[in-house]
Amino acid sequence: MTIITRRTALKIGGAGLALPLLGSRAFAQDEPLKIGFVNVGPRDDNGWTYGHYVGMQALEEEFGDRIETTFVENVAEGPDCERVLRELAQQGHKLIFATSFGFGDYVIRVAREFPDVIFEHATGYQRSENVGTYNARFHEGRAVIGTIAGHMTETNLIGYIGSFPIPEVNMGINAFTLAAQKVNPDIEVRVVWLSTWNDPAREADAARALIDQGCDILVQHTDGPAALQVAEERGIIGGFGQGADMSAFAPNAHLSAIIDIWGPHYIAATQKVLDGTWESGDSWPGLAEGEVVIGDYNEKIPADVVEAAEAVRLGIIDGSIDPFTGPIVDNTGTERVAEGETIDDAGLWAMDWYVQGVQS
Repeated sequence: MTIITRRTALKIGGAGLALPLLGSRAFAQDEPLKIGFVNVGPRDDNGWTYGHYVGMQALEEEFGDRIETTFVENVAEGPDCERVLRELAQQGHKLIFATSFGFGDYVIRVAREFPDVIFEHATGYQRSENVGTYNARFHEGRAVIGTIAGHMTETNLIGYIGSFPIPEVNMGINAFTLAAQKVNPDIEVRVVWLSTWNDPAREADAARALIDQGCDILVQHTDGPAALQVAEERGIIGGFGQGADMSAFAPNAHLSAIIDIWGPHYIAATQKVLDGTWESGDSWPGLAEGEVVIGDYNEKIPADVVEAAEAVRLGIIDGSIDPFTGPIVDNTGTERVAEGETIDDAGLWAMDWYVQGVQS
């Protein structure tokens, strides 16, 4: 395994544009399959990128010396990403995972130059013959933690720290709010947008501002534990880990977590590449498949609240509960989903609106 930070990646430098390579995608196993991971944050962010790092470790354990991995950290969503993707392809990586939404255009661009390299883009939507996409139904987990928040808030004000207003994040905000309001219809969710995935100082500042407004529970769709640490310091009811269990950073405030389990997908995709059976497609599992997992419940959560959260989790798994079952009205008063109807996947990926009770 090779770990490459942004600084060491810059030292490597570009070797110019590679000419397209032709040939079969079946991989001859007389040498290790080189697999690259391109990440927007550091592996020790204790959240999103850490989850992918754990997934890569599971991959290494499964295949041993049949593969060789490179994990590139702190790659900005811009031209820097394009350079890193191209360099990995030039260095002989035949399977490259790009793990942030904003990498999408660059994945497509570089993939055209290297048709014998397979690219998979996490949380993306653009595909081609050698580009696939994969994701997890994080919004299902948001419905579970929203149920907890609905029961436990005392001020009816919940703070939500958002990264970017993209469909994936919007789904989470709406699923969380709908679940919380099923318990307590008076709940209001206040969203602060940071326009970044990982900036501990700004996450902490946003947490303080939301608490000062009266929010007694914090939710985040950013990658580190800074907001939870502020919740711990300020003594509010608590918050939830994102991407990984963050309880070590806020043992009292950490109520539970949405944990991403990427290992099975990485193992399956790698096996297909080794077998020569990989085909472009989209993977979007959730709670039922075990790619989204709810972390341990804090002992301070009452037993009846845990029971309610588990009822939602198990209902989503067995299909009896859909977080987006109508009637659903947005925060302008417009009905978005009629009673008894649900939003299909296409509608989820077009979600650019917020439900009633969300201030964004």
